[in-house]
Formats: sequence, C-alpha cells, structure tokens
Amino acid sequence: RPDLRPFAELAHRRGIVSLEDVGSGCLIDTDKYGIDQEPTLGESIAAGVDVVCASGDKLLGGPQAGLILGKASVVDVIRRHPLARALRADKTCLAGLEATLRHYLRGEAEEQIPVWWSISRSIDWLESRARSWAQTLGSRTSFVSTEAVIGGGSLPGKILPSFALEIDATNPDAIATRLRTGSPHVVPRIINGRVAIDARTVLPDQDDLLIEAIRHVLEN
Repeated sequence: RPDLRPFAELAHRRGIVSLEDVGSGCLIDTDKYGIDQEPTLGESIAAGVDVVCASGDKLLGGPQAGLILGKASVVDVIRRHPLARALRADKTCLAGLEATLRHYLRGEAEEQIPVWWSISRSIDWLESRARSWAQTLGSRTSFVSTEAVIGGGSLPGKILPSFALEIDATNPDAIATRLRTGSPHVVPRIINGRVAIDARTVLPDQDDLLIEAIRHVLEN
C-alpha cells in the first residue's frame, strides 16, 4: 500500500478529488494483537484524502452498510445527489451504527463489539476457557491449540493463535451435522478428523448454551 499523502497532494494540485476505499472500516490499531497493521479511517483522512469509503460491518463491527467520510464540501455534494436518497440507510441501520460508534467513543469496543471481543482475547484466557469446557463435558472431549482465521472482508488471510474444544467421534461428520441442526445451533470445524469448536468464536454469554448443545448430542 503506497503512502497516501503524495497522492492526495497531487490530486489537490490538479484540482482532482482524491478517494480511497478503506474497505474494512478499521478504527483500532491491529499491531497490538500481533496482526499486520490494517489501514484505519483516521490515517486516510489525516493523509489528506478528500473522501474515504468503508463498510459499516466487517472490522467496524456494526450493521451492514456503506460509509462515506471526508471533507464536508465534498461529502455534501454526495449527500445531495439523487442516488443518495434512493440508497440511504434506514433508521434501524443508523441506530445500529450509532450504538456501535458509541462503543468506540467510550473505549469499550474490545468488550462490546463481537469482532473485537474475539480478536482481543489473550491466549491464556482462551486456553483456560477451552480447558473448562473439556472438564465439564468429560472424557470424550479435550482441548488443543489451534489457529483462528479472522477471514472474510475483515482481515482476509490473517491468523491468530487460539484454543479449541475437540470432540472424539468415530463419525465426526455426523456429530458436526447434528450440532449444526440442533438447538441451539453450533457450527464446528473438523480438524484432523475431530470436531473442533474454537474458543474465540463463542461469545461470553454462550458457554452454558454450548455445553448444553454438545452434551445433548453426545448423550443421544
């Protein structure tokens, strides 16, 4: 990714609007999680880019939407274009975006926004959690180190170390199918012939539901 400042300066000298699609909508420095730095919206604006586009979901963590930020003089022209009315977000989407952005303003994104909650968990915490699941469920389960893929449009190809619960089964595909179609639904992976559930992918209030779902499948 090239330095944006020379491009923005060149555009300004030529009287051209500079635009960048940041994509993921990242607002947090990813370096502290051992992930290659993801460009942030603030960096692009500070570099002098006139218009910055991003997603409202992905790393921003809000509802699916498109965001347009930048210089008021340019954004106002976009806002007044007839297509802006046809494609405008509804009140529910705007309320979701507002609630998400307030978490950033309060400094609580890592605890309140699911994608950042998952990314920010320490490896020791994940090991302890997976061990607790295995101890609760008994002899047909164990916990193992694994890798979590952040993936999608958020951080494609980026991997974090993690821990997972493994279920020992003679037919792992059947166990995985029953977990997916059970109640509550659980979507596992199959790693080396064993059903695995990554500790990064289960939200903090879902432990009891997970244990209940796995126990029901193993007992039946």
